[in-house]
Amino acid sequence: MAKSQRPVNRHKRSDWIIEALAMRLAQRKGSTLSRTLYGALRELIQSGELAPGSALPSSRRLARALRVGRNTALAALDRLVAEGFVHARSGAGLFVVELSMPAADTPLSAERGATALSQRGSALLDDCTTLNITHRAFAPGVPALDLFPREQWQRLLRRHRQRAPEQWLAYRSEGGVAALKAALCDYLRLSRSVRCTPAQILITQGAQQGFELIARLLADPGDCAWIEEPGYGGARAALAAAGLTLAPVPVDGEGIDPQRAPSGASPQLVYVTPSHQYPCGVTLSMTRRLALIETVERSGGWIIEDDYDSEFRYASPPLAALQGLSEEARVIYVGTFSKVLYPGLRLGYLVLPEGLVDPFRRANARLHREGQYVVQSALAEFIDAGHFSRHVARMRRAYRARQTALREALAPATAKGLALSEGHAGMHLLAGLAGIEQERALVESAREAGIELSPLSHYFLGGAAEPGLVLGYAGSPEAEIARAGEWLAKAWLRSG
Repeated sequence: MAKSQRPVNRHKRSDWIIEALAMRLAQRKGSTLSRTLYGALRELIQSGELAPGSALPSSRRLARALRVGRNTALAALDRLVAEGFVHARSGAGLFVVELSMPAADTPLSAERGATALSQRGSALLDDCTTLNITHRAFAPGVPALDLFPREQWQRLLRRHRQRAPEQWLAYRSEGGVAALKAALCDYLRLSRSVRCTPAQILITQGAQQGFELIARLLADPGDCAWIEEPGYGGARAALAAAGLTLAPVPVDGEGIDPQRAPSGASPQLVYVTPSHQYPCGVTLSMTRRLALIETVERSGGWIIEDDYDSEFRYASPPLAALQGLSEEARVIYVGTFSKVLYPGLRLGYLVLPEGLVDPFRRANARLHREGQYVVQSALAEFIDAGHFSRHVARMRRAYRARQTALREALAPATAKGLALSEGHAGMHLLAGLAGIEQERALVESAREAGIELSPLSHYFLGGAAEPGLVLGYAGSPEAEIARAGEWLAKAWLRSG
């Protein structure tokens, strides 16, 4: 056997991989650590130096040996997985896949591959590593899909599909089905104290599309956008993709604190989750609500109010929306059906000031095209017939029971000092941890055990990230929550 083909001990192979990566990181110019690490690994794979089937060092080993953050190593590895260069084997790690490489006279270098994206596109991918696509405990933001009334919903869809008018098959530009906008208007005015008429509602394909429209139409590249710190990565990605300059504003027990906003440019946009801050779970105080309204009035900017799960409160009725505080408030209310029904529905909505309705409707029709009119019509009947309110009430009871199951499973740990958020509302609890190393160790151990742990540190953009776990409990049955919770309690006790 030729020397180059001689089997190599896995540990020794990891050593020379790390040495090769260290040299490339030392030579990096004008690029982030994560992007440089990704490019170096991709080059080793495409050049054949990392043969198909080769095992990559773990993210923990990479981070320790290269002296980079664990999140930096995870982002590079996640991107390689997403692009198909490596694949994960359960309980074994990441391995290089068999690739059909270009001919030798047309090499595709890592540099060419990396520069194929714009700087904005590359930055966006760096923020896509926290996207959660699993439904294991404790995936945050996942509703109780097992309790959704699928048969009833399918009957409604079939009936509305059969009687759909022909024009619904063509391009539409009305901003959504009139019946759905009317049903939503009644619901929002009564349950959320939102000031609106049906004409002020624009139906979108989810809240993300709403964030994108707001960023494109109400801000220019380079404008300042305040975001909550820690905060929701989806909104952060949408604003960053529009070229805005993001300014993280710290969150405490009263919500986002305008007094601690970075000095400099006034905000053109302020993104907030006032009813139930994500992920900390606190409620924005009235004093700070009024302060934010005053801030955007002075700057000529706008508040984006993301009311993503206000239906699920367990100790008090839903809180009034920030948008309803004043007739003249510069607030755009964003709602979604992803949490209360199911994410695959892909329906959300904006409540717009009258002067913005026509521009947003026209831009939405041009940029995204309107659709799903049959689904919108069925949803309008689902709401009008009372199915929606009954489903919300059922989910509220189920989520309260699932949160209780989680607390009971974690009781041995909380008795020894594990701190949990109050859980008066929403679909997740926040667990505080002693340090980032403990957070990393728990996340990695959970992954090996088939459990989804979302680290709190991933929700921070700038400054020192705080350690913790965002524990979603809504999407798993109580038995699964109990099993995963028992594992987490034992793992936390061992890590202390």
